[in-house]
Amino acid sequence: MKRLLFSILITVLAGNAFAQKDTIIIRTNMGTMKAVFYDDTPNHNRLFRQRMNDGAFDRTLFYRVVTDFMIQGGSPDSRDAAPGTRIGQGSTQYLVAPEFSSKHVAMRGAIAAPRLPDKQNPEKKSDCSQFFIVHGKKYTGGYLDTLEMVCNNPIKNAWWKENYTPRKAEMDSLRQVNKKEYNRRLKSIKEDLEIYMHNHPETLYFTQKEREILTTMGGDLKLDGEYTFFAQVVEGFDVIDKIARQKTDSHERPVNDVVIQSIRVK
Repeated sequence: MKRLLFSILITVLAGNAFAQKDTIIIRTNMGTMKAVFYDDTPNHNRLFRQRMNDGAFDRTLFYRVVTDFMIQGGSPDSRDAAPGTRIGQGSTQYLVAPEFSSKHVAMRGAIAAPRLPDKQNPEKKSDCSQFFIVHGKKYTGGYLDTLEMVCNNPIKNAWWKENYTPRKAEMDSLRQVNKKEYNRRLKSIKEDLEIYMHNHPETLYFTQKEREILTTMGGDLKLDGEYTFFAQVVEGFDVIDKIARQKTDSHERPVNDVVIQSIRVK
C-alpha cells in the first residue's frame, strides 16, 4: 500500500491545485454543488468539460447511492428511466486512459470516473460517460493506527528476520557481559530499521495533517489509486449528504429519483 498523500485539502483551501478560471456547477433537484477541476488530469478534464457543456448529463440521474461510500450518476441510460429499471451500463465510446496521481485521493467530495473491474479492464481505463462523487466516512485515530500496523508489520518483521535474527545469539551474549554496548548496538539497529521503513515504498504512515483530514472531513481509503479523480467539490457538501442518505431499492437506486438538472463549466 503506497503512502497516502492528503495534502490536497491544503491546496484546495489555498486554491492552487486547480484550473483557477473554471467552476463546475452541478444542479440537482436536491440542491447545487460547485466543483473545480484538478489541473493535472488534462484528458479527463477535456472530455468531461465537453460533455458537460454539451448537456450530456442533463436530466440524467444519480442512479447509484451508497451511504458512507459514494453517489454515482450521469449514465445516458438513466435519462427518463422507468422506476425500478436497472441502469448504469455506461459506454465504451468514452473510455480514457487513467491519469492517476497520489495527490488526488478519495477524500469527501472528490469526483472520479468509474470503470470496469480489472479482469475486464486491466488498463483501468475510465468510463467518462458517467461519474461518481465520494461521500465517504470519518475515520478514528485508532483505526488509522491499525491500518499502519497491519500494513507495516510484515515489512518490519521481514527486515528484522534478515538483519537481526542472524545476530541474535551474539546480541544475547553481549547483553549478559556488556549491557551498555548491547543497548548502543540495539539502538543503532532500530535506527536502521526506522530509516528502512520510512524509505520503503510499501509502508504506510499518516502525517498529522492527513489524520486531521481523515478524522474530520472523511473519505474512502480503498478507492485511492484505483480511479482517476479529476475534480473536487468545494461547495454543497450538504447536498452530497442529502443524496447519499436517500432510501434506495435493491439495485442501490434511490426510490425517489435524484435528477441532475444540468452540469455546466463556467
